[in-house]
Amino acid sequence: MTRYADDLALAHVLADTADSIAMARFRAQDLRVTAKPDLTPVTDADTAVEKALRATLSRTRPRDGVLGEEFGASIAAAGPSQRQWIIDPIDGTKNFVRGVPIWATLVALMDGNEPVVGMVSAPALNRRWWAAKGLGAYAGRHTSTATTIHVSGVSRLADASFCYSSLNGWEQAGRLDAILEITRRAWRSRAYGDFYGYMLVAEGAVDVMVEPELSLWDLAALVPIVTEAGGTFTDLGGRPGPGGGSAVATNGKLHTEIIDRLSA
Repeated sequence: MTRYADDLALAHVLADTADSIAMARFRAQDLRVTAKPDLTPVTDADTAVEKALRATLSRTRPRDGVLGEEFGASIAAAGPSQRQWIIDPIDGTKNFVRGVPIWATLVALMDGNEPVVGMVSAPALNRRWWAAKGLGAYAGRHTSTATTIHVSGVSRLADASFCYSSLNGWEQAGRLDAILEITRRAWRSRAYGDFYGYMLVAEGAVDVMVEPELSLWDLAALVPIVTEAGGTFTDLGGRPGPGGGSAVATNGKLHTEIIDRLSA
């Protein structure tokens, strides 16, 4: 047992709640979809999941803060806390809206600036990934069927499977040429978007996953899973953790080369 084992158990409870709500709305004929100010979609499932998870946290962790994609930050009842739960109720909302099963609820616990618990639950894929600091990283449907996961041992880009999200974002970031050059040098390249590429890195199925622009709720749950699986997770500048607004997740062996090539 580690310091955060009870928090990880709670993350599973939160994921169970989210799965039940989201799956009831997935591919529903009456799904309600609106646009946020940034023109990204939000569904009634997004808001229902986040409200339910906030309600559970207010009962079970009243001393902790909460930050969610849909409803922002709330301070703990006891006042400001070093501990904050981070919620992305549905990561991959565009997939959810179109009936593509690659979407997930992301739940993280941050202790100060460090994400110490990560939960990624993708019920339409019948799969879940989780980790806590010092406890390792796991995948399965539930804890009873979990297996330990670990990143790959690939050490050459020419042998690596490279995942880069969409090309549009890299073009807007002024790094499209660097991404295309990496795809030419890698053994294989694919665009597994949102959470999924990072989980494939943690499982050792993919060796690199990169994205140019992200929010804390997109990132916080992913960091412990990748790092507890033996990988490295930084922003584009090489700074560890989820605070830089971008992501480079690798098996560790390729990290320096990828950072250098993206900076070229």
